[in-house]
Amino acid sequence: MAGEGLGRSRGGFTTKIHLAADGRCRPLSFLLTPGQAGDSPQLPAVLQRIRVPRIGVGRPRTRPASLAAGKACSSRASRAYLRSRKIRHTIPEPADQKDNRRRRGPLGGRPTGYDPARYAHRNVVERAINRLKQFRAVATRYDKRGYIFLGTVTVATLIIWLRT
Repeated sequence: MAGEGLGRSRGGFTTKIHLAADGRCRPLSFLLTPGQAGDSPQLPAVLQRIRVPRIGVGRPRTRPASLAAGKACSSRASRAYLRSRKIRHTIPEPADQKDNRRRRGPLGGRPTGYDPARYAHRNVVERAINRLKQFRAVATRYDKRGYIFLGTVTVATLIIWLRT
């Protein structure tokens, strides 16, 4: 069922939408995965799909200026990927990771650069998902086939972009 984007999670048989949004709550890129898929492994795939056309001549922008993500994206692999692409990020560190880093002492590394003021803008993604779920077909996923649901989410995203 992975090809259809359906999988078991705590909520039952679901599909998860991984999303990157701009400051005006408009989706820039998204990825559909089965419900049990984690957020952290999907972060590079979502960021690689971003294409923002430039006004005039030039290649589209593929790298956001900064990123605010939840604790679910807090992993060494995610942080290394963001550093390699030179993307500033604000990701809070879960308590267990803080404890492990402190327990290791000098070998644990430095604390992550967490800026609460920048993290306050993370609600933009939540509001973008709420905008998508205003469309009944996205919120309930009546579509049986994964590619049809992908088209439904794409059309909803286009309507959001055209309205703003």
